[in-house]
Amino acid sequence: MADLSLNKSWVISNDLIQDCIAGKRASQERLYQLFAPKMFAICLRYASNKANAEDILQEGFIKVFNHLDKYRGDGSFEGWIKRVFVNTSIEYYRKSIVNQRFVEIEKVYDYSTKEESAFNKLAKQDLLNTIQKLPTGYRTVFNMYAIEGYTHKEISNILNISEGTSKSQLARARAMLKKMLKNQK
Repeated sequence: MADLSLNKSWVISNDLIQDCIAGKRASQERLYQLFAPKMFAICLRYASNKANAEDILQEGFIKVFNHLDKYRGDGSFEGWIKRVFVNTSIEYYRKSIVNQRFVEIEKVYDYSTKEESAFNKLAKQDLLNTIQKLPTGYRTVFNMYAIEGYTHKEISNILNISEGTSKSQLARARAMLKKMLKNQK
């Protein structure tokens, strides 16, 4: 059978996927070992702490194994599994905002490239730790927009908020990140 390449170091065979679908534990464990670190990084971006990220990771892999037969092989397997984890993270967020309120603002702040350059100077882990300190709404919109590449319209549809709220949450997240980064210097 053909191999489904993920990147230079990972190759997932159709046999491995079929063995996982058949419920073979050794194959499922292998798939988990290959993807858990990268998927955990996605979970950490959305979660407020490591324990919540671990819960999302577990929930995500349950979904992967329950729905692996739906992977058609049209795109990359890594892209498919990443989408499962992003969606699982968003679902986790939705559950956590039952009592949370969003505040609309009319003006979205404009940031200069000088201010954005601070983000480029931070180490990846430092930035992740700083993003995790954001309030849930800010963190989720920031991740969806800045990292996952969703538009404000898509975010508003997914999270059931207005586009203005999405923009305001992003602006506030950026302002809060900027303030936190200045305090880290």
